[in-house]
Amino acid sequence: EEIDAEGNLIMPGFKNAHTHSAMTFLRSYADDMKLQEWLFDKVFPAEAKLTSDDVYHLTKLAILEYLTSGITAAFDMYKLKQDSAKAAEELGFRMVFCGDINDFGGTLEEMEQDYFRYQCEETPLLSYQFGFHAEYTTSRNLMEGIAQLAGKYKKPVYVHCSETKREVEECREKTGMTPIAYMDSLGLFENGGGLFHGVHLDEADFDIMKKKKICVVTNPASNLKLASGIAPVKTYLEKGIPVAIGTDGPASNNCLDMFKEMFLVTGLQKVVHNDPEAVPAADVLKMATVNGAYAMGLDNCDILAEGKYADLIMIDLMQPNMQPIQNIEKNVVYSASKLNVKMTMINGRAVYQNGKFKIGESVEDIYENANRIAERILDGKE
Repeated sequence: EEIDAEGNLIMPGFKNAHTHSAMTFLRSYADDMKLQEWLFDKVFPAEAKLTSDDVYHLTKLAILEYLTSGITAAFDMYKLKQDSAKAAEELGFRMVFCGDINDFGGTLEEMEQDYFRYQCEETPLLSYQFGFHAEYTTSRNLMEGIAQLAGKYKKPVYVHCSETKREVEECREKTGMTPIAYMDSLGLFENGGGLFHGVHLDEADFDIMKKKKICVVTNPASNLKLASGIAPVKTYLEKGIPVAIGTDGPASNNCLDMFKEMFLVTGLQKVVHNDPEAVPAADVLKMATVNGAYAMGLDNCDILAEGKYADLIMIDLMQPNMQPIQNIEKNVVYSASKLNVKMTMINGRAVYQNGKFKIGESVEDIYENANRIAERILDGKE
């Protein structure tokens, strides 16, 4: 097939480096709440009612939204991965699964099985990284087991970390250390890793991240909506710590839009530091593409080059918000929106083009299934 780009921009697809895809059923369900209450009083009880079939259908809805935002791969942290995997493969979407175990669910045995299941040639669109929910939901024994498992295969570990002040303060009271320092003392980052959020850190935390080659995935929209704080992205960059960007899940964001995230990443840093030069557009674009691929272990999806996977997007430059074309990088970060995504291609297949999904199934059915599931779980209707 030949595609005429008609003078538009071809670039690497965005990498959503932290999300919880199947949480689409919680969109606009529990808003305007503090993180701890939101999570324990609303989210966890609703999630307990999810079935395998639910996760399968809800993941498909998230993938549709990813495609409209030019996202060609997502770092998905959620349970019932086999059902998310089925959804991703059927729609032709690239998914990297992140371990999500904690004291409420999941085992080390299941984590090891998932590693082998998705880290193989039989699942070219799927891969896996070790991870767990958070320090505050996971016992010391379980974290030590995760550290041993990651050490066995010499793999990095990913975790929600230092998202709120309360989380950090409670960890200090319990262990005498910050969450990063505590987890590092258990050997979790001997082969590197990544922190999701990384909002509240001290100087010693940065030193640990630098020494252990830990990257961070910032989620500005989610952190703003939950009033968790603003991540020190400028400081990360100054210290040479890689930064990627994630939307977080649709329960806390509520939309899966990388254009919004990119603008917030740079805009918030400019305000916080009272410096319009802070975190320029070129750096943000790298975070959303190259750094995201690095964080997710997708070495073959970072840039457009011979031998790399054909994961790319076409940005419509023939729209008023993209004219005149004086600096394409700045146009993409400061001016563009999802409406400018003309095509999303994954593994050489155009799965979204000119406003239409090319996924081989009914979009309306996906919407209907998601609404049915939400009504059953949240309204108590069977």
